Amino acid sequence: MDEQKREKRALESREADMRPKRWMPPTLLPDPEPEDGYAFRWIRLSTLNNPDPTNISSKLREGWEPVKAVSQPKLRLVSNPNGRFPDGIEVGGLLLCKTPVEFTVQRDEYYQQVADTQMQSVDNNYMRESDPRMPMFKERSSKVTIGKSI
Repeated sequence: MDEQKREKRALESREADMRPKRWMPPTLLPDPEPEDGYAFRWIRLSTLNNPDPTNISSKLREGWEPVKAVSQPKLRLVSNPNGRFPDGIEVGGLLLCKTPVEFTVQRDEYYQQVADTQMQSVDNNYMRESDPRMPMFKERSSKVTIGKSI
């Protein structure tokens, strides 16, 4: 009889079952598994147990959709069966949502354009004031010095 030397199966999977070598504090909000083409965000449902329907409804209209617990199996969290999103992932009044990355890029471009328009308005207002005591700086930066200047 030809005997093969085999290791016990319990020893093969032991490395996967071992705990981390160092203690680390738990994160308040777990990170979801990335999905191609989607951005994730935790959206406020309530504050101090006071519901915030205005916030969540505006985010849903903006294009965010709740992530179902079955699509993120590594997030073993207890969902609230009596809540507004019973199959969603909710932690401390926050709901995990996702949206296509294209929406986040478009949103960032929109708010950058709003900021640029506001800066242009401030610059135009500065230019309108032809007071020589109001210098015009294109850099929009400040400089802090400590001590005596040479």
